[in-house]
Amino acid sequence: MAGARLLRGAVGAAGFLVLGEVVIRFGLQGLGTPPPSVILYEAARMPADPDFLAGVGATLTNWALGLLIATAVAVPLGVLLGALAPLERAIRPVLEFMRPIPSVAIIPLAILLIPADELMKVSVIVYASIWPILINTLYGMHDVDPQAKESLRSFGFGDLAVLARVSLPSAAPFVATGIRIAAGVALVLAVSAELIAGGVAGIGVYVNVAGSGNRMDLMLAATFWAGIIGVIANVVLLAGERRLFHWHRVRTGVAES
Repeated sequence: MAGARLLRGAVGAAGFLVLGEVVIRFGLQGLGTPPPSVILYEAARMPADPDFLAGVGATLTNWALGLLIATAVAVPLGVLLGALAPLERAIRPVLEFMRPIPSVAIIPLAILLIPADELMKVSVIVYASIWPILINTLYGMHDVDPQAKESLRSFGFGDLAVLARVSLPSAAPFVATGIRIAAGVALVLAVSAELIAGGVAGIGVYVNVAGSGNRMDLMLAATFWAGIIGVIANVVLLAGERRLFHWHRVRTGVAES
């Protein structure tokens, strides 16, 4: 099943590229848009470009650091709010007010408030990544079977033991899903912050430099690599979820794909 889905996806992507090649070469030549073959050729050369590799390293460093900080903040906060209903009811309006604010929209404000370039970018990534992790952690805490908690209490276990033995294991798959979603959001914000704020290195900085030289082929090739990195991160995290929380997929009736 997984092999068939992969094959269909590959065929669909190949068909899209062929269609784009034909349309651009024979219909949109005047727009100056490079065809997919040129973009893929430049993308294949980029792993040998030291400037691009330095940019990828800078982007991934900020991405990983921001995601790690967001996880360290959002998971304990989500567990705390999920375990203390009165506290969650008090803070929920603030969360619902802040959560819909587009993360990209706070980049100009962050530039003004945080003069240090790398700290500003990491802070924006943290802000954007917190919400998927926090909300999924809350959902996980709410999904805990109340009978399981009461059964453990009937054997004399206290609240902390119930939290450690029932609530946290039950919420863990939701937390993992939140981290996977946040990973994609964090990568988008990492590149967006570089595009808007500039800097010394980064995928977004590389795109800006290519744009200043009117190299649309390099701009699109770098963007292509950003998408590939996002796909790889999602696949790796999804594989980790399936391996670690297979029992959750069985319990919820999710079929293997």
